[in-house]
Amino acid sequence: MPEPAGRGVGPEAVKERRIPQPDASPGSGTPGTRGAGSSAAPGWLPHQRRGTSPQMRGRYPDYDVLAEAQHWDEPTRAVVLARVASPPAIRFFNDVEARALRAFCDVVTAQEDEPRVPVLEMVDAKLYEGKLDGFRYHDMPADTQTWCGVADHLDRSAAARGYADGFAAAPLEAQRELVQEFSEGKLHWEGLRSDRAWTVVMRAVVAAFYSHPWAWNEIGFGGPAYPRGFARLAEGQREHWERASESAAAPMRDAPDRGRQ
Repeated sequence: MPEPAGRGVGPEAVKERRIPQPDASPGSGTPGTRGAGSSAAPGWLPHQRRGTSPQMRGRYPDYDVLAEAQHWDEPTRAVVLARVASPPAIRFFNDVEARALRAFCDVVTAQEDEPRVPVLEMVDAKLYEGKLDGFRYHDMPADTQTWCGVADHLDRSAAARGYADGFAAAPLEAQRELVQEFSEGKLHWEGLRSDRAWTVVMRAVVAAFYSHPWAWNEIGFGGPAYPRGFARLAEGQREHWERASESAAAPMRDAPDRGRQ
């Protein structure tokens, strides 16, 4: 049976996450820091000059999708703006789970500095409110239990590698190595298939990340089309409010050469 919504709720678990305001001054680099050993945002991407993108880097530095909010219908505008102005508090995960899963979400979305899309908060809200996908693998527990199991096993796997304080306390490279093995289904977790668990958690992570306007700025997404709509639909055409990419490099093809920066 799925665990009831609201598990792990306590005074420490409901503190709102405060997102620092980015420093957009020239030469300021990436705002925020993760501490010793932190990797900077990809230096080969332009610094965001308008609006906000994750780590203030992106291929469309002069594009701000929120500047077009006046053209959206009111219900859509309210939903989208709330994702920026009012990220939900952690209510489903307990403090220990949230610590491990926040680090996991940062690694898989390559968010190593502020500002970050609040992926964990958005996933937590989905689980707390019981807004699940309506299907699951026949040999897997409910998504709520899968997420909690992943948190527990990440900490156990990190401890087995010498990081007694858990996954979040491990060095970034160690986190990446563990996550890579997780993605390949190479972790043998008692009571939980890691290959299946990976697809469950990543489905939610990707959906949360790319539903946020900061991620839209990063990829140059035009945002909601109603009621204005899109008119220039041919290949290579852009609407007058869209911007061209300032980075000619393909997002994935050149990644092995650059490595993770």
